[in-house]
Amino acid sequence: MITYRYKALTAKGVKVNGVVEAVDEYAAVAQIKGTCTIVLDIKPVKQKKSILSMEIGKPKVDQKALSVMCSQFSIILKSGVPIDTCMSLISKQVNDKLLKKVLEKSAEDVAKGHSIASSFEKNCPYLPPTFIETIRAGEESGTLENSFETLYKYYDKSFKTKQKVKQAMSYPIFVLVVACIVLVVVMVKVIPTIATTFIELDGEMPAMTKALILISNFTRDYIWWIALAVLFLIISFKLYCSSEKGRVLWNRVKLKIPVLGNIALLSGAAQFANTMTALLTAGLSVSRSLEITGKVMDNYLMKQEINKMTGSIEEGKRLGDCMKKSKYFPDALTEMCSIGEETGELEMTLETIGTYYDNEAQYATTKAIQKLEPSILILMALFAGFIVIAIYLPMFTMYDLM
Repeated sequence: MITYRYKALTAKGVKVNGVVEAVDEYAAVAQIKGTCTIVLDIKPVKQKKSILSMEIGKPKVDQKALSVMCSQFSIILKSGVPIDTCMSLISKQVNDKLLKKVLEKSAEDVAKGHSIASSFEKNCPYLPPTFIETIRAGEESGTLENSFETLYKYYDKSFKTKQKVKQAMSYPIFVLVVACIVLVVVMVKVIPTIATTFIELDGEMPAMTKALILISNFTRDYIWWIALAVLFLIISFKLYCSSEKGRVLWNRVKLKIPVLGNIALLSGAAQFANTMTALLTAGLSVSRSLEITGKVMDNYLMKQEINKMTGSIEEGKRLGDCMKKSKYFPDALTEMCSIGEETGELEMTLETIGTYYDNEAQYATTKAIQKLEPSILILMALFAGFIVIAIYLPMFTMYDLM
């Protein structure tokens, strides 16, 4: 909604000033003419933005909240409730602040005659293209409740898959973080204290102990420089990856790296199949579905390949034939798409293969983590063993010097 400041004349010729909120200038004038006969001047009010009021970063729509919202829409719309009333009801039940704000504004716009998809798109540009285009297709075909049900299944499945991966990754990440913190504390606080005792006794220390003390002194003296260097490397990497060359190279590495590359490939195939299923079920054409799928893909190289396929599909080529030219999609996915096209069951085929690749990606992730956990423990044992041996070796000579 845009705020307008206006000057107008009433039916009695009295000059009045005021403020009104509307979707555009025409709607604002229509509201003003409800009380005034002549609008003399109308201007949009410039919103003053302060640092405190500005949104830092790109607001992220929570997939779980989005799936619950779509489920509520599907159930309420099937009962025959008007869409603007439905939006108002759901806005009171949604806990996510961003979605609540979007629903409240969109309900006002829809009540004034605007389409649902355009209202969502205007009030929240951060909503996924899959969501907007599926809703638009549902409006045009008159099957809005089915579109919301499709979106509910899509986002619910996507959320659960990501949660399983996060849960599997949580333990190794926690162990690594704790190990790094303990190592830094030992190097900065513990080792210097023990080293002072050894030096005061003026005894000959083993090479391993000398090396440990040198590492400890370097870490303690240059800890902030090390932190700045790490931060500089992270920022440089982010900036490089934001360029076209860096983005292509990094995404190629993610697909080629052992173990993790296979997981990325399986996850990309699952994302492609699931997104295409949701869009085709909503009634979109194959070319339009491909165009939107390309926008939501996580891997940049896969996104580029899909954009190329979109042009080929519009020229009249088949999806399976286009996918065979790509080297970033698994053969099973390509063959299943070809079979789905030939049998006329592309949506069902993609849904089946999407579930298959979801399970394969989850299994590959679990298997990789099962191999990672003992590797982390062995690495920690080596570090701990080195520190313990380096500390205890000079203790045997310490007793002779005391």
